Amino acid sequence: MERVLKAHEPYPALAVDRHWTMIAANAALGPLVASADASLLVPPVNVLRLSMHPRGLSNAIDNWHEWRAHLLARVRRQIDASGDATLVALLEELAAYPAPPHARDDARGEPDPVLVPLRLRTPHGLLSFVSTTTVFGTLVDITLSELAIEAFFPADDATADAMRAAADARRG
Repeated sequence: MERVLKAHEPYPALAVDRHWTMIAANAALGPLVASADASLLVPPVNVLRLSMHPRGLSNAIDNWHEWRAHLLARVRRQIDASGDATLVALLEELAAYPAPPHARDDARGEPDPVLVPLRLRTPHGLLSFVSTTTVFGTLVDITLSELAIEAFFPADDATADAMRAAADARRG
């Protein structure tokens, strides 16, 4: 898993369990979450809470309503498949978070379940990512099948360039 995360650099990638608790992440994720309140970055880190919490990344997410709808729909699908009480509580918590002051409701109905960009305002400018999810394991390997890697890819050239420049700066 660590090798897969590292290989995805200079783009961010993280491994999560079925409750969206971060198990590991590559170096590219750090600068993108640095604006979040430090208390949200203390393990165990729930990446959905980190993303949507008012002291998390919500103030940096340019398309907050669209991203929120996408995340809530993903959790609802997980609940429908599992009936997991922890996910039900997480969904209720996430749904109760207020919109950040900058958020404009420009969502167009139901989000596309496959491709919703995450647009983050950062010191490097507006970065736009699309993500993919890879689930590990087999149907009989419960431990591995509950781990997933969320890999973020640049949705435009400006984001790709900014992430490569940030990686170069980290390497010195």
